[in-house]
Amino acid sequence: MTTTQFISVRETAQILGISEKKVMDLIEEKRLYAYRIADKFLRLKRSEVMALRNSGRVVREDHQIGYAASEKLTDFFYFNDFYLICGLIILGLLYVIFYM
Repeated sequence: MTTTQFISVRETAQILGISEKKVMDLIEEKRLYAYRIADKFLRLKRSEVMALRNSGRVVREDHQIGYAASEKLTDFFYFNDFYLICGLIILGLLYVIFYM
């Protein structure tokens, strides 16, 4: 872990064990103060983040949602249908070229 004074939203989320969206919610709720560096980068003070973590007022989001095999298979075909169809078309064209 680095010892810089300012850390990013992602590093803050990792330290607190929560999502980056939850970090942004904490900033909006004024439970964490964010600093704009060069009017572009959003940074938080490491000392403030550590104080919030040590106070116990933030609940870690360590739970994970199960991912069933049927959902994995459905997602595979949903996100790769284009490639599967293209592969079948290419195989069909190769068949026509070499065997017809």
